[in-house]
Amino acid sequence: MQLKRWLNNYVRIWGVYDMAYDESEGEGVWIYCEQEKGEIHPVSYELLNKGRELADDLNTHLTALFLTPDGSDAQELVYRGADRIYLLEHDNFNYPNEIPFRENIVKLVEDNKPEILLIGATHFGRSLAPRVAGALETGLTADCTGLKIEKGDFVQIRPAFTGNILAHISTDRCPKMSTVRYKEFDESERDTGREGEIIDIEPLEYDGPDVKILNEMIIEDINIQEAEIVVSGGKGLKDSQDFEIIEELCSTLGGTVGSSRPLVDEGWISRNHQVGYSGNRVKPNLYIACGISGAPQHLAGMKESKIIVAINTDPSAPIFDYADYGIIGDLYEVVPKLIKELREG
Repeated sequence: MQLKRWLNNYVRIWGVYDMAYDESEGEGVWIYCEQEKGEIHPVSYELLNKGRELADDLNTHLTALFLTPDGSDAQELVYRGADRIYLLEHDNFNYPNEIPFRENIVKLVEDNKPEILLIGATHFGRSLAPRVAGALETGLTADCTGLKIEKGDFVQIRPAFTGNILAHISTDRCPKMSTVRYKEFDESERDTGREGEIIDIEPLEYDGPDVKILNEMIIEDINIQEAEIVVSGGKGLKDSQDFEIIEELCSTLGGTVGSSRPLVDEGWISRNHQVGYSGNRVKPNLYIACGISGAPQHLAGMKESKIIVAINTDPSAPIFDYADYGIIGDLYEVVPKLIKELREG
């Protein structure tokens, strides 16, 4: 019986939609606005900023999809640039069950045929977006770092081959879907004088599998993407215990510890600390790279930091091409001296 129920649910969700349509039918830029722990995720404001720019270039409207158990923040999306909000309120719209989100988004797309649909490349967004795209039988460009309108066409830009090239992707099938990594764009400015339309939509009745959180435990309380100061260690470290020197500098500055991918792969530090294309993208006020050569994969995650300080024994290391300040030397000598100067100064 359980297998039959699952198959019926699968067919109901995936089988009834044959949705993709050519670009002559699509109109409008849509943003899926995500909530996290009861608050609008900052990536939503970044998408509204870029979405506003795209909508203006296309001379069309910007719509925000807000699926939430509590719609009290809907007006904030208007202040941040949306012309129209589709507001769907229901207790079903709780992480981690993405099925009700998927069903309702697909139905809204079916009814309104937007040209562009943007979703943040968060953990939840990366799970939701391909399922929506699959149901709609359209394409999806993942982890975009740039979006633009070029000669009337929507162009999606993303790194390829570990960041060595930038691929420019376009499609003539709608909705043209992209996920965009957090911290790629600035947040939209808040304008309380803006006016917009909030449209209440009755959610679809949901009779699929029920997902409940039985227990939630924070293994490590770190959000490196929000850090104002990041001190990262790389392959210049000789042993996992040597992260202590990075942690000491980080503690002195009041920052957060970062790492390049090889050390994460070695199990020296958790993946929450990884900076790079396959890890976290950071844009702190100060980024200190200790023993990091500057591989393209790592640079993609930190090169837009406001001030970059590089410490490396190799004067030809690529990291120096991006650094505002470069120190050619052994991190085991430089970092302790830097800590001493900071504490005594």
